[in-house]
Order: sequence, then structure tokens, then C-alpha cells
Amino acid sequence: MRQPIESDLLRTFLVVVETSNFSAAAQAIGRTQSAVSAQIKKLEETIGESLFERGARGVVPTRWGLQLLPYARRVIDLLDEAAATIRTKPLDGPVRIGIPEEYSQTVLPAALSAFAVRHPAVEVTVSCDYTARNLAALERDELDLAVVFDWNNQSPGEVLCVDPTVWVTSMVHRLQDLDPLPIATYRNSTWSRDFAFRSLDLQGRKYRVAFVADTSSGLKNAASAGLAVTTLSRSNIPPGCRELTADDGFPPVDSSRVVLRRNPYHSTEAVRELAEMVREAFKPIGYQALA
Repeated sequence: MRQPIESDLLRTFLVVVETSNFSAAAQAIGRTQSAVSAQIKKLEETIGESLFERGARGVVPTRWGLQLLPYARRVIDLLDEAAATIRTKPLDGPVRIGIPEEYSQTVLPAALSAFAVRHPAVEVTVSCDYTARNLAALERDELDLAVVFDWNNQSPGEVLCVDPTVWVTSMVHRLQDLDPLPIATYRNSTWSRDFAFRSLDLQGRKYRVAFVADTSSGLKNAASAGLAVTTLSRSNIPPGCRELTADDGFPPVDSSRVVLRRNPYHSTEAVRELAEMVREAFKPIGYQALA
């Protein structure tokens, strides 16, 4: 019966993979090179396979090392998360956050689930609303945090990502070829007038409003069903739809920044902790939006 794998050996294994060098790994973790070599040898004996081989620029994982890599990362991430959760001082009290409806099914669940695990006593209240309304609520001291769109690079706060608004159509229907172009837009929206309609006007494109909605979910439904093309954040394009690019005659509508704004009057440790969770949850969305 083989011995269980020690987490300390996995940590050393990951550092060697990242540095591709036993000497550099030893410096990174504050041990001697012989100690690192001994740990890797012990790990190989535990697993029963060779994990590294010499390459042109140092050591590289063997196929068994590559097979172990995702499991090692998962184990160490879970151990670090458990340690952080146990060491974190429990927080309580209310936290009020406003966020665009576009991120209510992506960023919000990720941030709130991580926050709830660490701080189950904190009462979180969420407002899914338009940027203007959430900003107004922030100024009225009705929110502690607000995630907002900044289309003109004028909103102060922490930039979480850049998530351009683009024209989107169904992959099945070729509505972009119709004249006039059927579009889905927000009801009574100054943004639609100043950005969406203007982008078509600049292209000399004729259009008609074929679908009106109050939320981005309604716009996604219209695009998915082939009722109209619409404007959505690049990270929010639903399955079965695609971005209409400059090659299709549709340039980006805007290059809006997604900004985290804080209550200007007061803050708490719980608010600061949730802000950190939101920041972390937005990272993969930012990578996707910029791709």
C-alpha cells in the first residue's frame, strides 16, 4: 500500500514546475537545492513515476508530472482556502451592494458564495439595477458598494475590467443582412440613444426597433430567438449567438469600463471584504471580455 501524498511535497512540486529549475525553486521557498531535490525524489517514490526530465531550459514535467499538475493545484488551493477561512476573523452586520443585471448570473453568485462561506453572519442585500440608479442609491447612502458601467472614463473608483458593448446576433438567423436592421434595445434608455443608435447612424445603417426590454435578459432572449440583433457586453453573449464585428460592418458600440464604487460616507470591514471577493470574481470575466 502506497503512502499518502504530503501536501508539502506538492507545494514544492508546483514551485519547480513554475520555475523550471531546482535552484530557483529552492530560492523561492527558502530551502537548499538538495532539500528540494530530496522532496521531489520522495514525491516520485510515493507516486511511483518520474515527474521531471531535463530540458533545454531546465527541467520540464514528464507526462506523469503533467497528469499530477492539475490535482496538485486543486489540493493546494483547497488547503489555502481552508486556512484563510479558519484564520479570518468572523464578521457581521449588513452589506448592501448594487450590480448590473448583466452580471447577476456570473460574477454575483461567485462573489457571494465565497463571501458567505467566510462570513455567514453578514447580511448581504443586492440591488440589480441600471448604473444610474445604483449610483444615485450610493449617493443617498442606500448602498455600500456599486458595480457600475463607465462609458466616458469619468467615473472614479476601482476599474475591475473593460467589457466592451458589441452588437450580437443569432448564429442561425442572418438578421444582420436585413434592411432595415431589426434591433432590440432598452426601454427609454439614454444610453441606447447616445451609443447604440449613434453607432448605427455613424455607419449609415437603417434600422427599426423591433423589440424593447427593461433588462439585458430580455435583449439576450430576443437575439437568441432570432427576433432582432442587440447590444450586449462582450462577456454576456449567450450560447447560440455571436458578436458582429467590423468585418460584418458593426464596430464596437462602446469600450465601457466596469468600475467598483464605494459609499463615500462610511465603510466597514465586511464591506471591504466583499469588495475583495467581487474583485476576485471579476478577474475571469475581464480576461474573457478582453480576449
